[in-house]
Amino acid sequence: MRTTLSCLGIAIGIACVVAVLGVSASSQAGLMKQIDQLGTNLLTVRPGNNAFGDTATLPPQAPAMIRRLPGVQQVAYVGRVEGAVYRHDQMPETSTGGISILAASQGLPETLQVSIAAGTWFNQAVDRYPTTVLGSASARRLGVSVGQQVFLSGHWFAVIGVLGTAVLDQSIDSAALVGYPVAQALLGFDGAPTTIYERSTSESVAALVPQLATVANPADPGSVKVSRPSDVLVARSAVESAYDGLFLGLGGVALLVGTVGIANVMIIGVLERRGEIGLRRALGASRRHIRVQFLVESVVLSHLGGIAGLALGSAVTVGYAAVREWAVIVPPAALLGGLGASVFAGTLAGIYPAARAARLSPTEALRVAG
Repeated sequence: MRTTLSCLGIAIGIACVVAVLGVSASSQAGLMKQIDQLGTNLLTVRPGNNAFGDTATLPPQAPAMIRRLPGVQQVAYVGRVEGAVYRHDQMPETSTGGISILAASQGLPETLQVSIAAGTWFNQAVDRYPTTVLGSASARRLGVSVGQQVFLSGHWFAVIGVLGTAVLDQSIDSAALVGYPVAQALLGFDGAPTTIYERSTSESVAALVPQLATVANPADPGSVKVSRPSDVLVARSAVESAYDGLFLGLGGVALLVGTVGIANVMIIGVLERRGEIGLRRALGASRRHIRVQFLVESVVLSHLGGIAGLALGSAVTVGYAAVREWAVIVPPAALLGGLGASVFAGTLAGIYPAARAARLSPTEALRVAG
């Protein structure tokens, strides 16, 4: 039982290391696959701060001006509308669920590559009527579906669609989207876009980045921010992976605890097996033989725990990747490093017990054992 529990400490430590590295690698692979599917040729244009430190405004004609640039394939845009969204007209004013109102152009799903989970998107026949398409998070928070109504900025709007997850812009998920015409006619929207999405050919991205600010707002290009959403996703993934160091540290602590446990078992083994040590010495075994015997036993114990940890860590990686629908990647460096760490831990744990066993004289060991 002592041996099993000692091996468990090593197994937990190695499993933590392998699982953290495996899940991180699988997550990175899943993100890269998702970015490849969505494309890296989408740029966003947003207003920044002007020279006075106030939030700037993009001209209403900015999307049309960007659409004329060479290499531009698709342009869509949204504008923030003042107001709140409620499940019904009896809801308290503070219970908005954090849902914003966005006036959206007709080509938004195609440009952002967002699927329509239910219902339909706006077209010229309905975008001038009080209809709305909910983001995926908004639909969950409101608890409504296609065919129902929501109370939006003091007016009832019919829900005609629900979007899938907008990977490239999460603000879409927590919004109620309405057509530009009805937003201007009914909700007091001034028509100024707050985000413009531009998708171009991959070869044109580098050339378009310095042009977009000037074209979007010729009067004040310095107040325009141009970014690539795929770069933001990669940066966010890098921030999240910073926690890997914490879990690796926890794995190292578990490995240290396991090393101490094996050392404890080996020391107790030396005390309990003094008769065996004395008999072997009396039959001709040298101090080196005794030292090697206990050192090998310590390494074997640690190695068994390491193998169990590799299996456990790999299983965690496979299970987590399967749930998240990622490609399963267990880095070879994690497996080799885990085995190396277990051997090192076993060697470290066995040095003192082996030296102590080798120092026992045959007569003293036999006398104490007798």
